[in-house]
Amino acid sequence: MDNSKVVIREAGNFGKGAFAKQKILKGEEIAAWDGPIYDYDYKGWNQDLRDHAIQFERRKWRDSNGMARYINHSCEPNCGIKGLFRIVAMRDIAAGEEITWDYEMTEDSDQWRMQCHCGSKNCRKEIGAYRNMPLEIRAKYAGYISEWLLKDATLNRDRRSIPQFAPARPAFASMASVARP
Repeated sequence: MDNSKVVIREAGNFGKGAFAKQKILKGEEIAAWDGPIYDYDYKGWNQDLRDHAIQFERRKWRDSNGMARYINHSCEPNCGIKGLFRIVAMRDIAAGEEITWDYEMTEDSDQWRMQCHCGSKNCRKEIGAYRNMPLEIRAKYAGYISEWLLKDATLNRDRRSIPQFAPARPAFASMASVARP
């Protein structure tokens, strides 16, 4: 379900993005991944799908039929993930403000990486697997991380004890930026 208080428009150097048309309150749902589900062995993986589908199990991803595809990453997001597929506001969002979320709130692939250019003073520069998210950031996002990641015990131990191998998406290339088509 796409929130009627949000509009998709150009986001400068980042392609399209989602922006608040009017004030959005903390806890409001913004959008959801409601599209097709793909598994690791899906033969039709392409760059568009790799850049927009979110991971919700070790070897499964889901795309969106709506505006969730256009919500850009930020290392200082105003939204997070509830359950597996819903993007919700983590704080009040002012009219005109870009809607963002941290892509590591759903992903845990060794292969997918993106160079971040969000411009935040806390920018982590490279975004990829949840297991690489600093523990203090995980604490800050409490209640807004995909539940599949929270249920995976290997991802929630101290990061120094987590093995570096995990099944990953097939042959994903690194993204050069957070651009959306």
